[in-house]
Amino acid sequence: MSSPSSPSSTPVEKLSFEAALRELEGIVGKLEQGSVDLEDSIALYERGQALKVHCEQKLRSAESRLEKIVTGPKGAERTEPLDPV
Repeated sequence: MSSPSSPSSTPVEKLSFEAALRELEGIVGKLEQGSVDLEDSIALYERGQALKVHCEQKLRSAESRLEKIVTGPKGAERTEPLDPV
């Protein structure tokens, strides 16, 4: 298992959105505390950046798959992209 200040050894691309977000939140907490030495802070920041990009990609992928069904008199006639309001 990794030490408290070192990034996880699991490749970012293998993480689910939820796991990546949890790890990112943990990294932010450690960095905000300021109790991590400089080298570990840099490694955590780099891991955090990779996790952020991964989460953004997962969200974009999910948004592109979501569609709302437009129902007409004959039932579902067409789909439209989700309007993210």
